Amino acid sequence: MRDARSQTTNSATKARRAIVIGGSLGGLFAGNMLRSVGWNVDIFERSAGDLDSRGGGIVLQPDVVEVFRRSQATLDKSVLGVQSRYRTVFRPDGSIESKHIAPQTQTSWSLIYTTLKAAFGEEHYHRAKTLLRVEQDEAQRNVTAIFDDNTREVGDLLIGADGGNSTVRRQYWPHMQPRYAGYIAWRGLLAEDRMSPVSRDTLHGDFGFANNKGSHILGYLVPGADNDVRPGHRIYNWVWYRVVDEKMLAEVMTDRDGKSRGYAIPEGLLAERWVDHVHREAQNLLPPGFRDVVQATPQPFAQAIRDLASDRMVSGRAIILGDAASIPRPHTAASTLKAAANAIALADELAASPDDVDAALAQWEPPQVMYGKYLEKQGVETGNYLLFRNSARQVSG
Repeated sequence: MRDARSQTTNSATKARRAIVIGGSLGGLFAGNMLRSVGWNVDIFERSAGDLDSRGGGIVLQPDVVEVFRRSQATLDKSVLGVQSRYRTVFRPDGSIESKHIAPQTQTSWSLIYTTLKAAFGEEHYHRAKTLLRVEQDEAQRNVTAIFDDNTREVGDLLIGADGGNSTVRRQYWPHMQPRYAGYIAWRGLLAEDRMSPVSRDTLHGDFGFANNKGSHILGYLVPGADNDVRPGHRIYNWVWYRVVDEKMLAEVMTDRDGKSRGYAIPEGLLAERWVDHVHREAQNLLPPGFRDVVQATPQPFAQAIRDLASDRMVSGRAIILGDAASIPRPHTAASTLKAAANAIALADELAASPDDVDAALAQWEPPQVMYGKYLEKQGVETGNYLLFRNSARQVSG
C-alpha cells in the first residue's frame, strides 16, 4: 500500500469527481478518504431517511480510527467506545471455561456513521437515489450513474459501496453472488440498566462467549443513545449464531407484516413467532448470564451469514469495495475494518498516481482482492469450527 498522505495533490487531481453509490459506512469511508486527497465526491444513498438508527456493536479497529484522522473528523477520544479488559468463555452451565486479558474497544455502528457523516457534510450526500445501471464511454474515461428518478451523474470514477446485494457488482460480475453459510445470527441490544444481577456479575465489562451444540454466542457493552459511554447509559450488544436450514431461513426472513426480507430482519420487524423462539431456545442452550440478556431483549433482529469474496473489483472506471466486494463472516470482526482499509488504499493509490487513474486502480485491485479472499478463508474456518464441529449440519425450527 502506498502512503501518499504527505503528497500535495495537483490541480488535475482536484478537478476529478467520484460518484459513490451507497451512503452507509463503506460509502462514507470512500467519500471522506477521496476528499482527503483532493477529489470532488458525491454520495448517493437509496434510503430517503437517515441511517443513524441502524446496526449494533462493532469492535473498533485501527483503520477506522485512521479514516477519522485523515477526514479531520471532530472526535472526542473519550467517547470512541467502551473498553473491555477480559475475554471470557462460559460453559453451558455458567461456569468459566477460560478467561484471559485482551483489552479492546467496542463501539457502535451509529457512532462510526454519525462521525463520518458529520465529517462529510450534507451538501454532497444525496438521499432517495436508487441506482438503475452504470454506463461508460468507449474509452472508459467517464462513467455515468443512471438513477430511477431519471437523473444521471457523470464522474471520473464510480465506487459501488452498496452492500452485499450491490447493484454495481450485479451489473459487472453477475456470477459473483453471496452464498448462504448454513447459519444465522440472532442479534439484540439491551439497555445496560435492564441487565439482570447475574448478567451484570458475569458479563458486565468483559467480552463474553459461550458455546453449545450448533450454538455460539458473544456479547459486550457498546455506547448508548447519542453515543453515550457513561456507566448506566450504555447498551449490551449480543450476537447469537444458530445453525438453520434454508426452509427455516425463509420463514425467519419473513417479517411480522408478511414481507420477505431476504437476508436480514431489522430491529422491530422480527415476527413474534421468532421472538418467542429465540427466548425459548435461550432457556435451553445458554448459560445464565447470556440467557437473561437474550430473554430480556424485547426486539431481537436477525441476519443470515453469507460468504462472498470477489475475484474482481475494477471494471474500467467502475469499482466495488466493502461488502459489495466481499463479505467476511462476523467472526473475523473485519467487515467494517475491510471497508475502511479498501478506502484508505484507494485514496493512497489515487494520490500516488494523480494523472493516471487507471494505473492507480490497477495497483489497488490485486491486494484488495487477496485481502477479501484471506478474510473469507479465515471466517469460513472459524465459523464452521464453532457451529458445525459437534452439530448436525441442519437444524429446523
